Amino acid sequence: MASIRDIGKFFVFLVAGLVAIIVGSFMIRGNMHLWDRKKSTDDEK
Repeated sequence: MASIRDIGKFFVFLVAGLVAIIVGSFMIRGNMHLWDRKKSTDDEK
């Protein structure tokens, strides 16, 4: 049987992976919006 430590490490690994995927998708989505609206953001500044 796996020890509590092993289960904890696996759980932390899963959570960290999910967070990385979510943050990465938001970053990619934000970059795409920046590329789409480059002219409008430059005009506002």
